[in-house]
Amino acid sequence: MLLLIISQCTFPLFLQGTPQKRMTLRNSSSVTGFIFVGFSEQSELCVLLFLLLLGIYVFTMVGNLGLVTLIGLNSSLHTPMYFFLFNLSFIDLCYSCVFTPKMLSDFVSENVISFVGCMTQLFFFCFFVNSECYVLVAMAYDRYVAICKPLLYTVTMSPQVCALLMFSSYMAGFMGAMAHTGSMLRLSFCDSNVIDHYLCEVLPLLQLSCTSTWSNQLVFFVVVGAVITTSSSSIFVSYALILRSILRIPSAEGRAKAFSTCSSHILAVALFFGSGAFTYLTTSLPGPVHQSKYASIFYTNVVPMLNPLIYSLRNKDVKLALGKTLRKVLF
Repeated sequence: MLLLIISQCTFPLFLQGTPQKRMTLRNSSSVTGFIFVGFSEQSELCVLLFLLLLGIYVFTMVGNLGLVTLIGLNSSLHTPMYFFLFNLSFIDLCYSCVFTPKMLSDFVSENVISFVGCMTQLFFFCFFVNSECYVLVAMAYDRYVAICKPLLYTVTMSPQVCALLMFSSYMAGFMGAMAHTGSMLRLSFCDSNVIDHYLCEVLPLLQLSCTSTWSNQLVFFVVVGAVITTSSSSIFVSYALILRSILRIPSAEGRAKAFSTCSSHILAVALFFGSGAFTYLTTSLPGPVHQSKYASIFYTNVVPMLNPLIYSLRNKDVKLALGKTLRKVLF
């Protein structure tokens, strides 16, 4: 395995020029597939990157699948908060599967993806990213109701309301993904088919188009702007109201307890939106192209791995449910 990685990283430019890969161009005018540059420009780090990303992927799968299973098996966790956490872990699980296996396989094989495969990857990447934004909004609303309106919590966060919030989150993610993918399918790709990235994302693909991308850029900024504005403003308003309610609690112990119920979600929101903002800020700033590519590793790979840790290590209910489940399995 390591020998394959070393050989792939040692001759990336030679491999990209081979006739086999250039077969992804039909009549030199219509692209039927794309070539990922990946991390080939850092050939001396390829083995280390492969092992690091493989470890992150395994940890992400185990952590999120374990949290999904734990919540599903324990009736004590069948509450609105853990229902949203179940969906967050499910999204992170699927999100990582969209591009990480392909990214890892590119270290040991030809880093080619078909046009249909690229558009499919783009769709699901946008779908899960947008859906996660709105799931985090639903979780913020849940914390707002729990702290600001505790007596109405059971009625306000009924199973029907929780299901509607999740359905709306997935529908918003679906519509955003359709907008990005649909506008991308309108473009023509001629001659150039080398994506300087490790996944099919909107901005790297726009750089390859041989037709005008003005409408695509408009769609991108409108959709992304709408998602970020609505989700971030909703979360900000929720926590502004939560903070006001917490400050009205007379005892310091009560304020600390109320704040602790929000700390995990605040950390998850900060990581998700902070890393995403840093990635796209790096992309827009002048500098080496691969700089934004390495910045996006944290956004696409590390954040889904950290979410299960954030919600398990800082949560007594999850720890108790895990201990109870392990005792059932082992004894």
